[in-house]
Amino acid sequence: MSTATRRTAGVNPGDELDVREVHLDDPLVRPLLEDLAHEYATRYSDQLTEDELLREMSEYPAEDFAAPHGRLLLVLAAGVPVAGGAYRRRTEPELGDLARSAHPEAARTEDGSPAVPTAELKRIWTHNAHRRRGLARLVLTELERRAGQNGYERIYLTTGPRQPEAAGLYLSAGYAPLYDPAVQAERPGPLAFEKWLCPR
Repeated sequence: MSTATRRTAGVNPGDELDVREVHLDDPLVRPLLEDLAHEYATRYSDQLTEDELLREMSEYPAEDFAAPHGRLLLVLAAGVPVAGGAYRRRTEPELGDLARSAHPEAARTEDGSPAVPTAELKRIWTHNAHRRRGLARLVLTELERRAGQNGYERIYLTTGPRQPEAAGLYLSAGYAPLYDPAVQAERPGPLAFEKWLCPR
């Protein structure tokens, strides 16, 4: 069931976009998951197949991306999903160099799990026919706003080393890399980022 619809002016003149909270089981979410799986399979074809990636994206229960701890947003244009993203409460140990954190003393516990309420961004997606229109930034802004309203002090995310556009988006949106960007090409694993919403 879809909830919390929010109208916003479109990124192109005359466009009207509908930012909508949905459940992971909503049929409108399927294009997001399938398109992400195809995109990742194209970039990481030597590691996982498209079907394996689609299954991997279903590893988190739907409840993780629903109230009270998470949200899943879609941006609709004329009722068709064109972008989306989600957050969940992060409780597991995190990747990345803690020394690069803006607040290393407050960021994590000894086992690497978040020491403050942390929202983990997942499934950030823009339909390939609608890129370079500011939709990904709109999704980020909405997720950050709602995470802040939900009491999260910090946001954490990872992206793949073969997704320079995603890394560029997060850097330009104020996310701090928990790795050295100068040597990122030499790092085979995921690239971690954080952003503090309410620094202590």
